[in-house]
Amino acid sequence: MGSDNAGVDRLTGTGAGDAPRWDRFARWGRWPARALLALVAALLLLAALTPLDRGHTVPPVVRDTHTALIQPTRDDDLAFYDRVIERIAGGESYYDFIVEEQRARDYPVRPGITVRLPTLAYLHAILGESWMAALAAALLAATLAAWWHRLGDEQGGERHRLVAIALLAASATLGLNRWFFVLHELWAGMLIALAFGLHRPGRWGWALAVTALALAIREHVLPFVLLLAAMAAWRRDWTEAAAWAGLVLLFLVGIGAHLALLSPQILASDPQGPGWLALRGLAGWLGNVVLSSNLRFLPHGIAGPIVLLALLGWAGWKSAAGTTGTLLYLGYGIAFMLAGRTNNFYWGAVVAPAIFVGLAFLPMAGVSLLRAARGR
Repeated sequence: MGSDNAGVDRLTGTGAGDAPRWDRFARWGRWPARALLALVAALLLLAALTPLDRGHTVPPVVRDTHTALIQPTRDDDLAFYDRVIERIAGGESYYDFIVEEQRARDYPVRPGITVRLPTLAYLHAILGESWMAALAAALLAATLAAWWHRLGDEQGGERHRLVAIALLAASATLGLNRWFFVLHELWAGMLIALAFGLHRPGRWGWALAVTALALAIREHVLPFVLLLAAMAAWRRDWTEAAAWAGLVLLFLVGIGAHLALLSPQILASDPQGPGWLALRGLAGWLGNVVLSSNLRFLPHGIAGPIVLLALLGWAGWKSAAGTTGTLLYLGYGIAFMLAGRTNNFYWGAVVAPAIFVGLAFLPMAGVSLLRAARGR
């Protein structure tokens, strides 16, 4: 009697040949493998040569004349978020002052979407710095635990689990940096990493709840929601697809309310913010991810190619997580190539925490792709 596991060794996960089921490229034909190798080689060369604007990723420092100590300074965006949190903690309502505060700093308020959602500011004002640090540590621990279990549940994940978790920890520890606690993208990215680790086809309740919080912090989480909805529909899991679609609808209602509260305070004379369609190409994709992760400490000729190699590792892992990771990080990469100015590099923090898990599968993907290209 036939089944999906026919011809598969249940202990080793291998099929009729000696390649495991989760090795996507092992069964590719010669010419598709050669075409992909040529594309990867060209992109890696371009990535190594693409200059990345390093902007203000590392806090600048000044010498305090009173203490003679070198202290970091807050850039304009961080100082602005500090002020917003301070005013909320002082008892003011976000929508009573946020337009006035942005206008005073020459920040655009048109269109209204340039004004951040208030979720993170209220959370920070209520909890305070110390509890936010505790929350960040708990979020990191939960993310590592979620991925430990997901890698154990996915075919091929268990044998790569130790390396994958080490890579995740090395990247996600940026979420513990108190300096950036006021950044919406930092928290949204960690929550996406957690939701991705929690999600399973058919088991999505906790992932939905975590993603809802991420979406309430930063609207840039929406592509992740749309991807999971589309993948659920592809599997014909209409219940899960409807749940993600419901979250999108709830988000649209929330954004509508946000804009309605801002509208009476926005004047026709307020300048329109510059457009986000920048067409930065490969520099946009690599720059956003590198400068929003711990790769920022490496030379750009090394850091840029690592981002692409991580994506290749995801693509080589034939599993639900591998497919999701490939589509997720490729999709955001294309979006970063099209939209976002140089000073929007921090958008990359939305995807940076878990993207480098793909590097754990890179050796398998690379060897199999080379073998397939040779016709073996």
